[in-house]
Amino acid sequence: MRLYSNTVKGVVNAIEEIFYDQQYADKVIERTLKSNKKWGARDRGFIAESVYEMVRWWRLINEVSPSEDLYHLFGTYWLLQGHHLPPWEEFEGVHVNAVKRKYEDLTSRAALQSIPDWLDEMGAELLGEEWDDEINALNEQAQVVLRANTLKTTREALMNRLQEDGVETYAPKGYPDALVLAKRQNIFRNPAFKEGLYEIQDASSQLVAQALGVEPGMRVIDACAGAGGKSLHLATLMGDKGRVLSMDIEGWKLKNTKLRARRNGISIIETRTIEDNKTIKRLKASADRLLLDVPCSGLGVLRRNPDTKWKLSPESIANVQLIQQDILQNYCSMVKPGGIMVYATCSILPTENQRQVEKFLESEKGQDFTFLDDQKVLAHESGFDGFYIARLERK
Repeated sequence: MRLYSNTVKGVVNAIEEIFYDQQYADKVIERTLKSNKKWGARDRGFIAESVYEMVRWWRLINEVSPSEDLYHLFGTYWLLQGHHLPPWEEFEGVHVNAVKRKYEDLTSRAALQSIPDWLDEMGAELLGEEWDDEINALNEQAQVVLRANTLKTTREALMNRLQEDGVETYAPKGYPDALVLAKRQNIFRNPAFKEGLYEIQDASSQLVAQALGVEPGMRVIDACAGAGGKSLHLATLMGDKGRVLSMDIEGWKLKNTKLRARRNGISIIETRTIEDNKTIKRLKASADRLLLDVPCSGLGVLRRNPDTKWKLSPESIANVQLIQQDILQNYCSMVKPGGIMVYATCSILPTENQRQVEKFLESEKGQDFTFLDDQKVLAHESGFDGFYIARLERK
C-alpha cells in the first residue's frame, strides 16, 4: 500500500494533538478530516483508521520504535502492520529488522496488549483467567452495528433496503433489532439514516433498553441519558405511547435528543436537565421504569474509544465508583413501588458492576429493592462491547 505525504502528515498531526495536547481522539479525527476538502473517501479512511490503530497500540509502538519522533512512531506502526516504508527522510533510522527484533523480545502482557501496567494488574485481579481473552478482544476493531427503528421498518426490510444501496449486513442472533455491517463505511450519509430507519448502536448497548421490559403507556425515566440513544430505543419499544423523560446533569448532552427523536418519528421524549436534588425529589415515585446508565470507566468500549485507557487511572476509577453509588442512592426514589430500576455500565469491572449493586442492596435505601437478575456481557464472549445490566424491583 502506497503512502502519501499529506495524509501521513494528517495522521502525525492528529497523534500529536491526542497525546501531547490531551485531546479526545474522535474529536481530533473529526477536525482533521474537515481540514482538507480534497481528501477522498480512501484518504479519509486511511487517516481515521491509522490514527485509531496508533492510539490503540501506542504503548507497543513506543516500546519497539527507534525513537519518540512522531514520524518514527508512524513508521514503526506501519511496519508492524506488515507494510513497507518508502525511502523518505522522515523514516530514516526506522528499520524493519530492528523493529521485529524488539517486538520478539517483548514478554510483558501489558506491553504486548498495549495497556498501562496498573490496568493489566487490575484486570487480572478482578477478572482472573478471563482477563487474557477479554483484553485481547477489546483490542480488536469494533464492528459497526445498526439498530432498526421498528416504528418505521423491520430488521428484514432494513436489511433489504440497505442491500439495494450496496450495503451488506447480517443479523446477529439474540439481538432482535441489530444489524452488523459486513464492512466499515460511512453509514450516516445513507438516505435510510436520514429517513430515521436506523440508529448506530452497539448490540450490547441494545440489551439495556430491552432489560427494562417497557410497555406502551408507561412513564419511563432515563436519568443519565447523555445524547439519548437508549431513550430513543425505549420510546421505540413503547410504540411511541406513554412518556420517556430523558435527564442528565449536563444539559448540552441532551440537545441532540429532540432532533434525533424527530428523525425517528418519536414524540414522547421530554428532556430535562438535572440542576440539583430538587429535580430528583419532584419526581419521587413517578416512574414505572428507571434507567441508570451511570458514568463509568468505559473499559467495555475500548474497541471504539481506545484513547480511554491512556486517560484513566486507578484514582479516576475509584472516583467514578463514588459517583455510581451516589446516583444509585439518590435517584432510586424516582421509581414507583412495584416498578423496575435498571443499573447499567459499559464497564467490565466487578467493582463498578455487581459490587455496586450489592453495596446498594445492603444500604438503607437498598432495603426497599429486590434483586431480580443481571447480565455480565464480556467482549470475548459476545463479540460486541462489554456491558453490565442489573434489574431491581422496588418493593
